[in-house]
Formats: sequence, C-alpha cells, structure tokens
Amino acid sequence: MKIIPAIDLIDGKCVRLSKGDYDTQKEYPATPVEMAQKFEDVGITYLHLVDLDGARAGVPKNLSVLRAISESTNLQVDFSGGLRTEEDIAAAFKAGATFVAVGSAAVKDPGEVSRWLSKFGAERFVLGADVRGQKLAVSGWQEDTDVTITEYVSRWRTDGVARFLCTSIEKY
Repeated sequence: MKIIPAIDLIDGKCVRLSKGDYDTQKEYPATPVEMAQKFEDVGITYLHLVDLDGARAGVPKNLSVLRAISESTNLQVDFSGGLRTEEDIAAAFKAGATFVAVGSAAVKDPGEVSRWLSKFGAERFVLGADVRGQKLAVSGWQEDTDVTITEYVSRWRTDGVARFLCTSIEKY
C-alpha cells in the first residue's frame, strides 16, 4: 500500500470539497507548487493531482499547474480531471504527467479507453473509481452510475491495468 497525497484544483488553487459537493469548497492558502514541494520535502515521491474544473467541464483546465509542479519537483504525478480524448491524454503527458488517471471515460466510453491503453501503454494509466457505497460516480462526482467497484476493477484488469485509485466520496 502507498500513501498518496492528492491536490485538488479549482481555478489553479488548492481546494477540498466535502463529499464531492462543489458548494462546500474550502480553499487552502498554499499554492499547488508549494504544497507539492512540501510533500516532496517529507519524502513523498508520488502525487495525485485532480483538476476539478476539468472534471466538471469535461476538458482539462489546469495543465499549467501540472507543468509547474512537474518542473519544480521530482514527484511522479498522476493527473486526472477532464481527460476525455486522446488529445487530452497526450497533452497531460506533454505537461509532465507520469501517469494519467481516468475514471469517467472508462465508464462512459470503455472502447476509447482501451484504445488509449494500447496507444500509450496500460502501465501509464491509473483508473480512478470514485465510489458512493459500492457504485461509481462520474463527471466530477456529479453523476451516479450502476457500475460496481468490483465489476469495474475486474473488467479493466483484463486489459492490463494494474493501478486503481479508489475514493470513497461519501466519507471524503
């Protein structure tokens, strides 16, 4: 098991939502780069960076923050939020992501995600699973699905995915 800190982003700032509710946004005073450097200073090597603007909009909105963190630290960064096309995935890798984390797309368009795994390599992907109870939520936690976490993991392991990041959003 790895302890993986996350930085959630809205408007380029560090935030936290309660149970996925955008109306409960709490903003933190440190910049995302400062937070990432603090994590690295205490020995963290891996960071989960969540573009909440991107998740809601369906297109990445904070790639510049990813780039700044990647240029300012040696952290392995997995980037998520709004990654819905091959171009989005390529842009995240170009901006410095070591891995990309996709969730909504893996539920809504599994055929496309399978193509991404083939093109970029399954080892470069983390599949996100935001869960309420046993069922996945997608689109920045705004839509509930009938897909269970067990079904989701079983399905994607057959395509070579080895990394999953599960968030219990009802407790978060």
